[in-house]
Amino acid sequence: MSAARSIRILLSVAGLALSSATILSPSTAIAQATPVVSKQAGKGEQSLPIRRIVLYRSGVGAFERRGMIDGHADMQLRFSTDQVNDILKSMFVLDKGGTVEGIRYGSKDPLSRRLASFGIDISDNPSAGELLSRLRGTPVRITSPEGPVTGTVMNVETRPTVYTGGDKGSATKFDLPWINLLTDSGVRSFNLTAVTGFEVLDPMLAKELSKALAALAEHKADRTKTVDVSVNGNGSREVIVGYIHEMPVWKTSYRLILGDSPKGDQAVKPADATMQGWAMVENTTDEDWNNVSLSLVSGRPVSFRMDLYEPLYVYRPELPVPTVPGVMPRAYEGGDLAFADKDTVLKEAAGRMNSRGRLAGNSNALAKAAEPAGRGDAGRSMQMDRSEVQAPMLSSDDLTSYSARTQAKGVEAGEVFQYQLESPVTLERQKSAMLPILSSPIPSRRVSIYNRTDGSKNPMRGVEITNATTLQFIPGPISVYDGAAYAGDAQIGHVGAGDKRLLAYSVDLEVEARAEDNGNSEVRKIRIIDGTFEQTIKNVNSTKYTFTNKDQARTRTIIVEHPKLGGWDLVEPKKPTEKTEAMYRFELEVAGGKQGEMRVTQEQITLQRVGIADLQFNYLLDQSKAGKVSQAVIDAVREVAKRQGAINDVNSKVQRLESERAEIDKDQARIRENMKTVGQQAQVYARYLQKFTEQESRIEQIDTDAKTARADAVRLQNDLNEFVRKLNVE
Repeated sequence: MSAARSIRILLSVAGLALSSATILSPSTAIAQATPVVSKQAGKGEQSLPIRRIVLYRSGVGAFERRGMIDGHADMQLRFSTDQVNDILKSMFVLDKGGTVEGIRYGSKDPLSRRLASFGIDISDNPSAGELLSRLRGTPVRITSPEGPVTGTVMNVETRPTVYTGGDKGSATKFDLPWINLLTDSGVRSFNLTAVTGFEVLDPMLAKELSKALAALAEHKADRTKTVDVSVNGNGSREVIVGYIHEMPVWKTSYRLILGDSPKGDQAVKPADATMQGWAMVENTTDEDWNNVSLSLVSGRPVSFRMDLYEPLYVYRPELPVPTVPGVMPRAYEGGDLAFADKDTVLKEAAGRMNSRGRLAGNSNALAKAAEPAGRGDAGRSMQMDRSEVQAPMLSSDDLTSYSARTQAKGVEAGEVFQYQLESPVTLERQKSAMLPILSSPIPSRRVSIYNRTDGSKNPMRGVEITNATTLQFIPGPISVYDGAAYAGDAQIGHVGAGDKRLLAYSVDLEVEARAEDNGNSEVRKIRIIDGTFEQTIKNVNSTKYTFTNKDQARTRTIIVEHPKLGGWDLVEPKKPTEKTEAMYRFELEVAGGKQGEMRVTQEQITLQRVGIADLQFNYLLDQSKAGKVSQAVIDAVREVAKRQGAINDVNSKVQRLESERAEIDKDQARIRENMKTVGQQAQVYARYLQKFTEQESRIEQIDTDAKTARADAVRLQNDLNEFVRKLNVE
């Protein structure tokens, strides 16, 4: 088909990644990771294998390639396209005795810019009508119901169309695309919805369209990129290339093996358990890891992505969306174990490890226990027959003494802790592995944990562990084995060396709990401060816990978690066994078949200010009899009441004078009306006039007395206010 023919491309890309997981035994060499170095492909080109990998819990891995180079060398490294930005951000090259000439990589222009650079712009995925509109002035051949038609594109337009039909002859309006072509017979219009195909008759534009589609296909298929590192020098010398790129977060899981459950009072005594830890790593790269030194770091360095690969036309950093892991199992906070106690724990741990030895491979005892009494093949056959009849049950000693030997040691790398695998690791591409990194005895104590916010009437069965190793426990799940039996799952946060943690792995159905709340408030003292009453009030919050141990054979150590109230003081018990940011922890031992009680009381002292007139005197007298108000306060209140009484008397006098004045005014109004109806010569008129004159004299006296009384009231009130303001009485 020529370049001028119509181009129709359908791309279908499907990817299937198969991931396999491997559990590696102690004797198996494990892990490796990172982008591939090509084999020697030409003169001066040499390979540089991976020798060290450090995986971080922030989702990145640090890779180190090293090898001996002679003279000038070009080293070709291949990475997936998504990794190139991290490589450009982090790669370093060390040539011990030579010089680094440079690092080269293929440039990458944004696909939209590449597509827009062709003669026909298809960067925005245009429709057929839009594409033909961009070909104005270009000769094309379209295939219509009338047959092939050749002409030059004038334009593409939309025309309103009315469709009549459907129910009751309804009409529907819509727009249809039409193309106008200049043909030998003039301008002709065609409905594009009826056009079944077209071809570009301009050879150059047809070729540009082919190139644009080829660039689009190349972009989709472009999964790997090559980075060339060139060094130059004389003689043989070591070259190191390091870089960082995205890797899955390495994970941990643990097995906590408790000793066989003791009975009676022995059930509450501390004992050693065994903590086994496994690290899960994934080689998601396209290169096998062969004899690689592997380290697992617990730190979380800041890591982000930035687009350094594409030419920078618009700056836009790419930062990951922060995620908050959602956790369903309960994880307990660490208590306030002192640093001195941690040192003691670590010293005791060293002695414990020396006495028990490294829990690695004491398999002779197991082999001897399994050997039959007879010798030779007959004896072995007899033993096999017995094992087929009934397999022996595992014990806690089996789980602890013959487990996978730990392959890691804890080291400090800068200011972070890391597990360093002691043996080189081999792991094929796109495979995963479980690596034993911890197997050690740790102090433990069986407990039952009760927190009423869990909403259960039973406490949780748990264990208190102490990290008596020199390693750090990384957050992860824990499968708990009681003896050799699975007991439940727990979750652990970060636990440093010497720290203690509580783990809850099942419900303790043998113990029932009941909590009863009680609270009250009482006035402790009343005094006068700056003219106001200050009441000292004691608020009491108390909870009574009752536990019933139905296990007749074993004593229970119950740890009660009680919420700390902000601003409240603990008064009962005097001191908690342990405390966290939000909780007090108390311990209570309950013998088998018995019941135990504990009361937790917290108090808060508050001060309440009220006005001097807001407390009734009888209330103060009652509080005085209870010893909460002093006699001096009572005397001060009496003095205030006395002064207030004097003010009240003056105010009452003013009210009486004002009432009298009002009565006189009312009577004078009556007299005026009467005087209008009688003549001045009448005898009664003279009597009215005499009474009116006497009332006027009384009004003048009332006004004078009222003015004096009001002034006295103001003076007395000011005196009282000043007295109260300066009043401070204990």
